Amino acid sequence: MNESSGQTKPGGSSEKIFWLVLLAAAGTFALTMGVRQTMGLYLSSMNTATGLGIGNISLAFAFGQLWWGLTQPFAGAVADRIGTGRVICLGLLLIVVGTVITPLMTSTLGLILAIGILAAGGAGMAGPSVLMAASARLVPENRRGLATGIVNAGGSFGQFAMAPIAVGLTATVGWASSMQWLGVFALLALPAIWVLKGNSNAMAAAAAAASGKAVLTARQALRQALATPSYCLLGVGFMVCGFHVAFLATHLPGVIEACGMPPAVGGWALAMVGLFNIVGSLAIGWAVGKWRMKSLLSLIYMTRGFAVLGFLFAPMTPATILIFAAVMGVTFLSTVPPTAGLVAKMFGTANMAMLFGVLMLAHQVGGFMGAYLGGYVFELTGSYNWVWYADIALAVGAAVVHMPIREKRPELAGAGLGA
Repeated sequence: MNESSGQTKPGGSSEKIFWLVLLAAAGTFALTMGVRQTMGLYLSSMNTATGLGIGNISLAFAFGQLWWGLTQPFAGAVADRIGTGRVICLGLLLIVVGTVITPLMTSTLGLILAIGILAAGGAGMAGPSVLMAASARLVPENRRGLATGIVNAGGSFGQFAMAPIAVGLTATVGWASSMQWLGVFALLALPAIWVLKGNSNAMAAAAAAASGKAVLTARQALRQALATPSYCLLGVGFMVCGFHVAFLATHLPGVIEACGMPPAVGGWALAMVGLFNIVGSLAIGWAVGKWRMKSLLSLIYMTRGFAVLGFLFAPMTPATILIFAAVMGVTFLSTVPPTAGLVAKMFGTANMAMLFGVLMLAHQVGGFMGAYLGGYVFELTGSYNWVWYADIALAVGAAVVHMPIREKRPELAGAGLGA
């Protein structure tokens, strides 16, 4: 596999290469997502150490949600053209730098730089748009649904594994060293760059030359995607997903603390989200090949809405919180495989990293609102209830929005979008 030419052919991948690719992509996602999704465990400690207030620290987390999304279209476009390996390598280094310097920051701007730009940007560069596109490029087309489900499950496993580690390290060496060690763990993903290297455009160009069809540039592909109503509806729904995910990842430990429970319950709740998202990711990867992807997305959002509604009326006990975390975990990132699958189905893989990256940007706009409003509303009202109410309404809206999506290649996309 040459980084500049991306010579590996998906259809010719052996069973060994198939699983090696998934191990590399899922392992990378496990480390980057594990570091990123456990940062909420340190929110209270950072507030105590800096005295900045939950709202200001939430702003840094919220900016990180937005920046994680902003980096993905550009990282995807670069990976499509010059190679996935280089992009992942730079992303991992930025994660380490950002997390190592975070405990040294004593101002809101400093936290925005460390958490919101460096660490979040690095996680975006080594995030789902690049990893999903690399997997789609390197595995057979008929196994893409399974592949995206497994890669997605890797991110969930990272959260499941990292949350208890973060709690244990904090109890042993303190929150600052704990956070720094988590960042260093991201370097364990470096060997994956040799497996995932290559780029989608080179492969698409070779296929296009053989068929006499041109490959669209990134600008042409984006223009066609934005002119496709189904793609735009997919973005609206994914924005709601971002709101849900960011609010839970950032503020679920705070919700638990507000109920008078120890921090360990918050760590185990995040771990339960990660553990059961493994189940959800694998199940949705299998289901993508059986049912319409837009119907699966509607089902996921309705499930979230009912879960939050039940949580609000249930007694606040550790058992209730862990059950709620498990249910939300099943749906937490299970939106990613069908969303990525719809992008590949509608537009091919030639510009998939960039097009899916744009949807991730929409996802993170919602994530910014979920992370920031969680802290802002809590400071304003002393409760998270109004955010939960908004969460339910948005879940119902997202379920409805996916119904009109058309699961086929748009006519205006033409044959030049790549296979």
